[in-house]
Amino acid sequence: MSYLPDPILLVEDNPDDAALTQRAFKRNDVINPIIVARDGIEALDFLFARDAFADRAGQPLPRLILLDLKLPRLDGIGVLRELRADARTRLLPVIMLTSSLLEQDLEACYALGANSYLVKPIDYSEFVDMTRVIATYWLALNRPPPVSAAMQDPTC
Repeated sequence: MSYLPDPILLVEDNPDDAALTQRAFKRNDVINPIIVARDGIEALDFLFARDAFADRAGQPLPRLILLDLKLPRLDGIGVLRELRADARTRLLPVIMLTSSLLEQDLEACYALGANSYLVKPIDYSEFVDMTRVIATYWLALNRPPPVSAAMQDPTC
C-alpha cells in the first residue's frame, strides 16, 4: 500500500497501549511517523504549536488523530470539543480509539464531530487487523480535507 508520509497523532496515556499501537502500524508497513501525546493538554499544545511545541509553528498538522477517551488533564471529549471549535483543526480526521463501550461516550463523540469510534480489541492480532483497516481507509483511500491557510499554520 502507498501512504502519504504525513504524521499521525496518537493521543494515548498508557505507554504500553501506545507502543502496541505503534507496533501494529509498523507490522502493516505504515511509514507515517506516529507522534504520541500522553494527555489531552499535550495533544492540544502539539496541534496548536504551544509551549514545548512552539517550534512546530508552520509545520503541517497530522493527517489523522487517534484519540483515546480516558486521558489525564483533559479527556478525549474535551480535546475533541476544542478541535471542532477551532477553524484550524475543525476538519482534521479524528478516530476515537478507546476501550469504552459506554453508549454515552459513543453518542458524545459523534455529537462533537468524531469521524469514527473504534473499540480497541483485546486480542493483538485483531488490533493489527484493525490498524490495517485504519491505514488502508484513512491513509491510502480517503482524501484528506483541503489544507486551508489556517490549517497550515497552527499559530494563526
